[in-house]
Amino acid sequence: MKLEQSILPAVKSIKEYEALLDSDTNYVILLETRLGLLRKLVKVGQKAGKKVFVHIDLIQGLKADDYGMEYIGQEVKPDGVISTRSHVIHQAKKYNLISVQRLFLIDSQAIEHNVSIIKKAGPDFVEVLPGILPGMIKEIKDRLGVPVIAGGLIRTKEEVDQALQAGASAVSTSQNDLWDF
Repeated sequence: MKLEQSILPAVKSIKEYEALLDSDTNYVILLETRLGLLRKLVKVGQKAGKKVFVHIDLIQGLKADDYGMEYIGQEVKPDGVISTRSHVIHQAKKYNLISVQRLFLIDSQAIEHNVSIIKKAGPDFVEVLPGILPGMIKEIKDRLGVPVIAGGLIRTKEEVDQALQAGASAVSTSQNDLWDF
């Protein structure tokens, strides 16, 4: 699976989301919202021609269990989901959603543990956080054989370039000054 752009805007507010609807981006990541607004936000984004990814772990009022994912898959119908939880990734496949599993680079033990979990879950993409560690981006990509998205703590164009040169397929960022499409 391949993404058509190298910057994935991750929005935290309705105002940012609305601004992106008129932009040239093909993708929008909803980081935080309320469950009551989620369906409408996804539909509006898709109507504007955007592929909308929802960060399941950050939706207020949603429990990320099988029933929560059933609601997401059958009613909300985003293009993709992002989560740290492998059972969310399994459920995403059931509803034909693109899946992105987040991997936090805390220490060697956490990386080893999460790599084995991610191999079993089989997400479409792995988002490596923080994304400012180019050497780890390459290592995770090589070990998992899954396209990597770099995210977290990326604040400059140079850091975006370093992540992409290290092998990241894309960079997710909430820094709107980096959303140059």
